[in-house]
Amino acid sequence: MYSLLDLTQHLLDSHNIRVDQNQLTDLRNIGYYHGYKGYRFIREPQDRIEFKELREITALNRFDMDVKSLVYPKIMFIETALKNYFLECLLADSQSPNMSVIYEKSLTHYRSFDKGSHKYKEELSKLMNLQIRIKSALIRDYNAKRKVVEHFLNSDKPIPVWAVFETLTLGEFGTFFCCAKKEIRINTSKLLNLPTNLDADGNMISYMIYALRDLRNAVAHNGVVFDTRFKNSQVNGQLTALLEKELGITDLDFKFIDAYIILITYIYDKMSNGTKVCRSFLKEYDKFCESLCSVIQKDTYFRIVGSKHKGNLESLIKRYMPTSPDAAAKEVKKEEKNCRNCQL
Repeated sequence: MYSLLDLTQHLLDSHNIRVDQNQLTDLRNIGYYHGYKGYRFIREPQDRIEFKELREITALNRFDMDVKSLVYPKIMFIETALKNYFLECLLADSQSPNMSVIYEKSLTHYRSFDKGSHKYKEELSKLMNLQIRIKSALIRDYNAKRKVVEHFLNSDKPIPVWAVFETLTLGEFGTFFCCAKKEIRINTSKLLNLPTNLDADGNMISYMIYALRDLRNAVAHNGVVFDTRFKNSQVNGQLTALLEKELGITDLDFKFIDAYIILITYIYDKMSNGTKVCRSFLKEYDKFCESLCSVIQKDTYFRIVGSKHKGNLESLIKRYMPTSPDAAAKEVKKEEKNCRNCQL
């Protein structure tokens, strides 16, 4: 096991990175294995970053941590709200909170296909696996003495769907959504004010859920997020097309963390009409990017954020400008003052 001084010598000998005495605390805080090892490449281990100074590593670490702190509250808000939107439409269809009724009446997407066909079997298997996972989650939470589950099971009452939703992970919620009949999915999409011409089958929310799931899990477990290495599956192209069309941006690529920032902004605005909050969210992210850009090499920076970063972000920030002329004028003056301060 290396001592801290041994590690500094190793960084110098093996990676040509000098660590000054006053930087030892920085190295200790980020750690060699979680820190340097985690940030020495972009997405794939072979796509190495040629760091020259420790401050570049600590800047990338700080950017990664800042992004996680920024997105986590928004993702948690979106997860809770999406479940509530869906529950509203689910209960309107089932007319019952009882899971046995919901399984029989509302989680019937598999019936859209010919009996015995490949898709019928695939969708029915998905539903049966969901039922198993829900039972396992309820057993886990009951043994862990979670009050919401204990209350119903100890009273020998069926657990209502809203209590079941308390046990579901975001990925399991995505499966639940996919198993619902088309009418429920479309009605949920309408509640979210998604354009019907871009979501005719009601699947867009599931694409959003699965895109956010991987980011949420990475943030919750303190994984590296700056280069989207957390992405376990391809983000659906229909979601990319919707965001580009709705927001007037081009070449959106979920290879870059920008795309996730844009997705969160879009959903949050749809749920809350939160123009001011969305603008603040985007500007905070932009501030983190500018801070990173000021420290690391420019080619490395654009490998991280992508070549469309500045154009798309500026376009979105303008989109969420205050609608009041006075408020907009104040915002412009504030930005001009900040710009002058940056140049001093």
